[in-house]
Amino acid sequence: MSGSDSGGLMSSAGLVRYFDAEDRNAIRMDPRTVVAAGTLFGIFVLVLRAAF
Repeated sequence: MSGSDSGGLMSSAGLVRYFDAEDRNAIRMDPRTVVAAGTLFGIFVLVLRAAF
């Protein structure tokens, strides 16, 4: 039996390849749009809590 575990890099290589691939059918959004939508939703929730 081998004393060293060398499977770490090999096992993560598939994940790196998976996340590097771009899907042409994927929805593309600017990160600022996501942050703005989350902020507006949070403000909306706070307004609803204050109103009711």
